[in-house]
Amino acid sequence: MSDRMTPISFEDLMQWIITENKKYGTIFGVNKFFKKQDSKVLEIFNESIETPFGPAAGPHTQLAQNIIAAYLSGCRFFELKTVQTLDGEDLPVSKPCISAKDEGYNVEWSTELRVPEAYEEYVKAWFALKILSKELELGSSDGFIFNMSVGYDFEGISSPKIDKFIMGLKDASKTKIWEECRTYILNNIEKFENIDKVYVDSISPKVCSSITLSTLHGCPPQEIQRIASYLINEKKLNTYVKCNPTLLGYEFARKTLDNMGYDYISFDEHHFNDDLQFSDAIVMFKYLQDLAKKQELSFGVKLTNTFPVEIKNNELPGEEMYMSGKALYPLSIELAHRLSSEFEGNLKISYSGGADVFNINEIFETGIWPITIATTLLKVGGYERNFQIAENLNQLEYSDKYVMDNEKLKKLKEKSVVDIHHIKAIKPMPNRKVTDKVPLTDCFMASCQKGCPISQDIPEYIRLVGEDKHLEALKVIVEKNPLPFITGTICSHACMSKCSRTFYDESVNIRNVKLQAAEKAYEDLMKEISQTSKSDVKIAVVGGGTTGLSAAYFLAKEGLDVTIFEKRDSLGGIVKHVIPEFRMSSDAIQNDIDLICKLGVKIELNSQKTSVQQLKEEGYKYILFATGAWEPGMLDIEGGNVINVIHFLEKLRNKDEELKIGKNVVVIGGGNTAMDAARAAKRADGVENVYIVYRRTKRYMPADEEELHLALEDGVEFKELLAPVKISNGALICKVMKLGEPDESGRRKPIATDETVEILADTIIAAVGEKINTTMFEENNIKVNDRGFVQVEPTTLETNIEKVYVAGDALRGPSTVVEGIADATKFARTIVKKEKNCDLQMNLPKVSTNIEIPIAKKGILKMAIYDKNESSRCLECSTICEFCVDVCPNRANVAIKVKGNKAHQIVHIDKMCNECGNCEAFCPYNSAPYKEKFTLFSTEKDFKDSENPGFVLINEEEKIIKIRLKNQAQEVKLENNDTSIPKEIENMIWALIQDYSYMF
Repeated sequence: MSDRMTPISFEDLMQWIITENKKYGTIFGVNKFFKKQDSKVLEIFNESIETPFGPAAGPHTQLAQNIIAAYLSGCRFFELKTVQTLDGEDLPVSKPCISAKDEGYNVEWSTELRVPEAYEEYVKAWFALKILSKELELGSSDGFIFNMSVGYDFEGISSPKIDKFIMGLKDASKTKIWEECRTYILNNIEKFENIDKVYVDSISPKVCSSITLSTLHGCPPQEIQRIASYLINEKKLNTYVKCNPTLLGYEFARKTLDNMGYDYISFDEHHFNDDLQFSDAIVMFKYLQDLAKKQELSFGVKLTNTFPVEIKNNELPGEEMYMSGKALYPLSIELAHRLSSEFEGNLKISYSGGADVFNINEIFETGIWPITIATTLLKVGGYERNFQIAENLNQLEYSDKYVMDNEKLKKLKEKSVVDIHHIKAIKPMPNRKVTDKVPLTDCFMASCQKGCPISQDIPEYIRLVGEDKHLEALKVIVEKNPLPFITGTICSHACMSKCSRTFYDESVNIRNVKLQAAEKAYEDLMKEISQTSKSDVKIAVVGGGTTGLSAAYFLAKEGLDVTIFEKRDSLGGIVKHVIPEFRMSSDAIQNDIDLICKLGVKIELNSQKTSVQQLKEEGYKYILFATGAWEPGMLDIEGGNVINVIHFLEKLRNKDEELKIGKNVVVIGGGNTAMDAARAAKRADGVENVYIVYRRTKRYMPADEEELHLALEDGVEFKELLAPVKISNGALICKVMKLGEPDESGRRKPIATDETVEILADTIIAAVGEKINTTMFEENNIKVNDRGFVQVEPTTLETNIEKVYVAGDALRGPSTVVEGIADATKFARTIVKKEKNCDLQMNLPKVSTNIEIPIAKKGILKMAIYDKNESSRCLECSTICEFCVDVCPNRANVAIKVKGNKAHQIVHIDKMCNECGNCEAFCPYNSAPYKEKFTLFSTEKDFKDSENPGFVLINEEEKIIKIRLKNQAQEVKLENNDTSIPKEIENMIWALIQDYSYMF
């Protein structure tokens, strides 16, 4: 497998386009085409542009098919990927070279093709767009603009190689590739409905009248001015000069990124000191502006070029990478405002730097255009994201006047540093991959479901709620989850941390959808539930918290006789007795308890039965301990009393009059329970200030990000980087900490300094993790390990005592509700297998096979605040995935239809891949599709040089292939029905040969 792309000839390119469109209504995987419906256009360089945006010089303008895909989806301005004298195999590009999971990074800067190859790609793309715009009636054939980009010094740009490139794009009429394109169309005119010879002859060979100059960091101003002057005076080109964010100065860039949560991005001052300085830039730009005017040309700046940062944690190979996307946005907008202010709005600005659907209209309305994008197109949805952008821009009023509105620009730059779409989340982005490796076929799956400890059928119940089928949705939920109200309110929602929607805007609010189903269908569900007949087998569940309740539910559903023994006067455990009422009402908790009890579960409250021997003597064949973590965590602070968080919350919930809180409350700890305590204290009478003290920063607190935001909204003050030392005279004395290198968990170690601070404290609450009271287990001779956790057989949860089981907190410490349900399910499954010799009976829903609905959602960004129907935002990943197809700029991952499969299958096309690695970032599996998916090779050499599973067709007439599966290669004649090839793989090969021959 090579990391070099093979350009497609114009004939093969057009054959691919014609055939795919005719058969499937798509072109290079683009599912919908943007058609310009009105006559609104903008004029620039004496050329018309229908929508003033398109792909930036980068991965989306390197190959002809990339440019075509961008045009079809709505782009009309194309900044061609930069060329330089160092090209092809001589250009060292580390691979993988792109990381775009959140803000973007890359380690590549110009085309990986040879300059003559790049030139041909751009001409082929130009000619193809002229044909497609007319044939498919997508808009004016003169409604798009190509802009060439060159670098990086005068010697290279004035060299014969680059000069030929520049002059060829100014006028391609005398070139071999132009004639090749023209001849093919004329010789195949019958394949088109709206193309004739007159039209073909009218296609302008003047591909580019403008150029963007890109210079490396450290290029002196004299060199930049010399190159730009040359391009204006000698080449007669409308000229843009790319500007680096380093013009803003180190202090501004560092402070801005730190304040927006990007404090982990590492860079120093050397680029800021070595690059072009702002004052020099202003003088130069005014000179070049005057120079262009004398030549009756245009001059402007392109904002912004690369922002170099240090590579940490092996994000990409090498020592330095270039930042893009949402972290670059505030810097680019700030620079636009500063430059525009200097020129009183009379400087043409072309923009790139974190533009996306959420800000592009506002950028355009300041007077900045054309606008180019890259990072957003590298995310899930890919080229399809252009469609929404194009439609939105098309709603705006276009003006021919190219003057900045500096007041709007000022407001936009102020908004950019607080905009939710561009500030960094408090907590690091969770790992969205599952542990499984991607299969060769049927690789779609719902990662939200994989992330859920009980594997809830999430896309299915979300779809049902979206269809107002709340009862059906609730039935789906309670097959695996007997606590829809509790988990619909306080679940730790591991599913949402895996939700692929996050790569668009924000996770689908899965938890809220569950609660919606519960609230709207609970009464109807209760009417349908009836007590089941019970077997003679008696089962005891010690502990009436969420884990014990769940175990009883699953057992009772199977007709087993189960009794819960609860030491308190009501069921519900921590959730009922500790979690604040404002978080979850007692009535909602009781709904879940009533649902379980209606199945005929027996309850003994105020019970002290914990003896295995006694319970067995009373006839209980199986015993489950699900007693929770109630033992206070230890916090040793000199000089005063510290109240445990569980005791505090329980007293507060019970309105214990003996609890005296005072004005100032300090909570020590950074977990979800600490947030509950702080928010509850904030609501208590007489409390004025509530502080959370933690020895690291918020980024490293174990609490969910949602809980941190809720505490901040309630007015809780976070005292970060503080370690408690002692209590003295009504104050907590803390040592100031600083962050060191990351520990094994990836969190940066807190290191003590000599500085101390005092925090007024009438009440100090320790929220440092609860413990397990092991006395009961030890009294029953149940083995406990040296960490204080009960030892069980992992698959059955059976202890060293036969038919005695343990679930929940005692296995691992304080656990989430849904982890407890998972344990309860495992226990119930064990008992049912023993007693009934079968698995738990669950009426699981059928996964939707309608792929058209999720395909229609691709590329459409909308946060929940804009659309309350979460079903419209759910990507239905259990039905279709194709993320690797979406995010590949080169279209090297394709989705094909295969006989016998309702869902598409994914094939990797070796010759079109440059191993950028982007598909690996977004594949929900722990895999790299460009290495691990079934691959179509063009030549035997490519096949031999690779380790990918895949095949090469070596004799088309006799259908002989070479195929590699599980690292074993063999030659096969397909028509012999060779049984060594799995049927699903053989079907894929036949589909490619018979229905997708244009890919060969």
